[in-house]
Amino acid sequence: MNPLVQLAAEGKENPLVPPIPELVIGLIAFVIVFGFLYKKLIPNINKVLEERREAIEGGIEKAEAAQTEAQSVLEQYKAQLAEARHEAARLRQEAQEQGAALIAEMRAEGQRQRDEIIAAGHAQIEADRKAAAHTLRQDVGRLATDLAGKLVGESLQDHARQSRVIDRFLDDLEDKADAPSKAEAAR
Repeated sequence: MNPLVQLAAEGKENPLVPPIPELVIGLIAFVIVFGFLYKKLIPNINKVLEERREAIEGGIEKAEAAQTEAQSVLEQYKAQLAEARHEAARLRQEAQEQGAALIAEMRAEGQRQRDEIIAAGHAQIEADRKAAAHTLRQDVGRLATDLAGKLVGESLQDHARQSRVIDRFLDDLEDKADAPSKAEAAR
């Protein structure tokens, strides 16, 4: 048999039920400890818990206020950002319009300057052509006079006579030069 069972069967005392004097002393000690805890420790614990609860609730309220403020600041920033983007788009559009106008203006100015340069070039060419024709007419006239004087055998130094001979000679040359172009035009 088991030694515990033997011990239980021999003795009158039940090991599960404590003796009465121990029970009374334990109950008095429990009441003293409970009273001490109730009077001293529990109020301090409740005070600390209440302070923590208030701190947490205050922190939550502060966090909610900060979140509300942050949300309003975020909305302001979004509005400012949208406004800045709109302003940037407007400025970009204005710059493109000004650039296009400037390019058109520069093209018109360039065209005007080109036309002026071409007109000045044509005028210079015409002036050079007239000067060359005049010089050529004088040189040809002098050569023709000298040649005619040698052919005729008399001097053609008289200016009026020389002018008439030169003009007649050049007119004949021009008529001969125009005759082939008229014949080609008639074909």
